Amino acid sequence: MGQHEGIGLAPGTVPGLEDPRYVRMPDPSLEAYAEEFLGAVDELPTLRPTVGCVIPAYNEAETIAGVLDSLLQQTRLPDAIHLVVNNTSDDSVEIASHYAGPHTRMTPTGEQSTVIYVHDIGKNPDKKVGALNYGYSLVEHMDYLLGVDGDTTPEPDAIQHLVDEISSDDRIGGISAIYSIDDSALDGLMPKFLIAGQRAQFSAFNMQNLLKGRNMAVLGGQFSIFSTQALRDVMRDSHQRTPWVSDSEVEDSLLSLQIKSAGYLTKISARARAHVGGMTTLRSLDAQQVKWNFGAIDLMWPGQRGDTKGQPFHPNLRLRWFEHLSMVVNMASRIMFLVLLIGALTIDAFVFQAWWLIPPLAAVWLNFRVAHSMEFANRRDYLFVLLVFPAELYMFIRMGHFVRAWLKFFSRQQTDNWAAQAKAERGKGVAWTYPFVALGVFFVAAGIAWQQVPIQTTSDLLELGWPILGVITVLQTVWMLIKASKRYRGFKA
Repeated sequence: MGQHEGIGLAPGTVPGLEDPRYVRMPDPSLEAYAEEFLGAVDELPTLRPTVGCVIPAYNEAETIAGVLDSLLQQTRLPDAIHLVVNNTSDDSVEIASHYAGPHTRMTPTGEQSTVIYVHDIGKNPDKKVGALNYGYSLVEHMDYLLGVDGDTTPEPDAIQHLVDEISSDDRIGGISAIYSIDDSALDGLMPKFLIAGQRAQFSAFNMQNLLKGRNMAVLGGQFSIFSTQALRDVMRDSHQRTPWVSDSEVEDSLLSLQIKSAGYLTKISARARAHVGGMTTLRSLDAQQVKWNFGAIDLMWPGQRGDTKGQPFHPNLRLRWFEHLSMVVNMASRIMFLVLLIGALTIDAFVFQAWWLIPPLAAVWLNFRVAHSMEFANRRDYLFVLLVFPAELYMFIRMGHFVRAWLKFFSRQQTDNWAAQAKAERGKGVAWTYPFVALGVFFVAAGIAWQQVPIQTTSDLLELGWPILGVITVLQTVWMLIKASKRYRGFKA
């Protein structure tokens, strides 16, 4: 009998792991090494992208403390915060100086630190653009630049969401937060009305971009994060010394366009939110909206910016063209309806048709869905929509801004729209009244002319005008119904 025959092993089998009766004992030295190795791995520092925050500030004494407080309460603090005060005539520097220096706080991920620097660069001919470029020179060695306006307060997790999103994909050159306007501390009917209109305007714009693959044509300067590598590529490709240039009315739109042209993606965040400053007077709203529209036209119009690749039909500009064409249609339908309605009433030829209620009901449904999509919707947002008149009145105000911007562009007026906005916010200037005066003059002149036209001619004009308006209105209604039927896929504007 062989050596192993007594325990029933097959011939040629060597006892070891193959035999279930044999159990190999763990090597204590290997276990100790594994524990030591895993412990050393856990102690390795986690890669943490660096973020430099730049806040261009001009006369922000009323809001700058709130902005800095909101940044210091973030779950992810910036590595440095540079407040760049320029051309100021108030107490912005004095108020901000109380925040200067290092700050440390405990966050859900552990203790974090940042340093706030306050820079008063005095008179600066390039205004906000100059302040942004000055700030860029201070943080260009970091991974990301976070641009924050001096009246913008982010939600506590906003920076964390922006950093997580932009660091997850090297193709992304910049990401904008979802913007809204805080309306909790408003007094007076006019400010409440104007802010409700701006909230609806922001919400519709945000949702439109969220549903288009979260592609954002404009990385708004209010609260956006940029890859500094993307900014360097823009300067190289566009032969610029700085990321922002002063020869555009909308510096953020131009930079976004250039980032896209450099091969990067421009996105809107699905979660990061920030509350921006709104315009509470007709004068200040007019100046802001005219500046924005004028700057957009400057980018869109053929030959205006020969240095912009793909202009005027660059991917970031197609949406702008569509917005302006939509405004033209809105203007045409509303003015035609008023003219035809008044004309029909003057000759007792008006006959109400029930189906005329379909277009306004479609508009209410669409606007209701926009209001319902707001993350922080309130009773005032719903009343703005359901009462119909406020939303229509705000649309007429926007039409005035639109016309003023195009007239300024075609007249080639050499005006400083930044200065005009600052002047309007101080309560000066009368340009905001021009659209209302022009509309009034138009209807007076049309009324006088109408009285001089023979009754047969007026009847013929009405007979021709109503079908044309009907076709336009049907197309608008179909488009509104399509937009109102879209699924929002869980997004909140």
